[in-house]
Amino acid sequence: MTDQAARPAARPAREFVVEADGGSRGNPGPAGYGAVVRDAATGETLVEAAEYLGVVTNNVAEYRGLLAGLRAARGLDPDALVHVRMDSKLVVEQMSGRWKIKHPDMKPLATEAARVFPPGRVTYEWIPRADNKQADRLANEAMDAGARGERWSASGSTAELDAGGAGGRAAGAGGSGAVPAGAAERAGAATAAGAGGAVGRGAARGSAEGGRRTGDGPAATPAGSAEPADARTGAGRAAGAGGSGGGEAAPARGGAAEGEYLGRAARSGARGAVAGTDRRGAGAGAAAGGGSSADADVRAAKAVASPGWGPPDLGAPATFVLLRHGETPLTPQKRFSGSGGSDPSLSSVGREQAEKVAASLARRGTIEAVVASPLARTRETAGIVAARLGLEVAVEEGLRETDFGAWEGLTFGEVRDRHPDDLDAWLASPDAEPTGGGESFAATGARIAATRDRLVAAYAGRTVLLVSHVTPIKTFVQLALGAPPESLFRMELSAASLSAVAYYADGGASVRLFNETSHLR
Repeated sequence: MTDQAARPAARPAREFVVEADGGSRGNPGPAGYGAVVRDAATGETLVEAAEYLGVVTNNVAEYRGLLAGLRAARGLDPDALVHVRMDSKLVVEQMSGRWKIKHPDMKPLATEAARVFPPGRVTYEWIPRADNKQADRLANEAMDAGARGERWSASGSTAELDAGGAGGRAAGAGGSGAVPAGAAERAGAATAAGAGGAVGRGAARGSAEGGRRTGDGPAATPAGSAEPADARTGAGRAAGAGGSGGGEAAPARGGAAEGEYLGRAARSGARGAVAGTDRRGAGAGAAAGGGSSADADVRAAKAVASPGWGPPDLGAPATFVLLRHGETPLTPQKRFSGSGGSDPSLSSVGREQAEKVAASLARRGTIEAVVASPLARTRETAGIVAARLGLEVAVEEGLRETDFGAWEGLTFGEVRDRHPDDLDAWLASPDAEPTGGGESFAATGARIAATRDRLVAAYAGRTVLLVSHVTPIKTFVQLALGAPPESLFRMELSAASLSAVAYYADGGASVRLFNETSHLR
């Protein structure tokens, strides 16, 4: 009894708020994270952390920011209660145990984050990005430093000032976030009035809303997933803007010959090639500047990588950069050249085009794998690009060109003269086959859809260069856009042009680029 009476009462656990963020200028691209640890009762910034990560994805950078914030909080007090506030719905839902973690780059990071504090000591809350300004600014400072070849320095950071300072954040944000239980009471009237930094922003509203909390602790994620999160480098969202030109064109209604169209409608609604903010693809000045071709390539890659209007919660999409092969001797003559003809190789012009696109893609630094049609002109184009990128070429039968039957090697006018009824039927219906038992566009579409699904599963979250032909690339786009089959006749695709489509985990798709040829000029 005497010993128990003399034993001092256990001190109450300290409570911290961790705000973390990460960003990638290219997704994947040059990336960094930022993290802030605050005293939950006063809102005082206790620790700031930031780091340039090299080339990783947004989601990996966000997880790295979470880890840094949790470790910094543990360094202050390993017995603390921690409330994490992030604007990444993906990380918050996964760490709260409500969403599964499937991506191999994120599983080990989530497992590591779950182990920093004992179970039940960490809660998670999603907040709007506007309420996460300091961590966001720290992440951008880290990326800017990395672009200069420097390490981020806390002494040179202006993130807290840029975010409005403690009082500014508290007075103006109207944030969404509740803080850990007990923080609001200890913070008192001054905190609610706006003097308490992050807690003033979150606790005043949190107490009014009943101290809303979003989770009961970190998810217990199985360990042992693949490679470290930042082992994958290089993928971004390749390719730039604009461009047109001639090339072996698919016969078109009204005489527009064989061109290459792209698109797979963003049926998920808002996703598109809309430029984002500096940390998620639109780029900060340190990453993009100047007017050189290299700078243009970086800006182009960022535009393709931008997540658009849709939520950034689905992880990195599988992005197919679609490259039409370089010119063959048949291309300038606008002759049908499918998979049932002479299988021509590249001309000298075509090889030069392949070298130019290889140099452009190398500057962009975004391609992680190269897959080609089995035909000679695509394998030759892919080989030139892959050699420049230091990659191997995988061959995919499903990427071959349509078999144009008896029309192989003929011009549109020659087909019109020799097989007018068959041509009219072919232009009128996707089920019609070219003369002599070629492949209908309906059959090509079914083949491309199956190939797309197979490649999306094989390259989830990665950026892949698919080297193919006019009709397959147009069909990728037509399927993405949900456009009618006749749209195949209304697009032109130049030799050695780049297009891009991103495929998301929810089944949505976004056409990011079509018929870009700036690298050829």
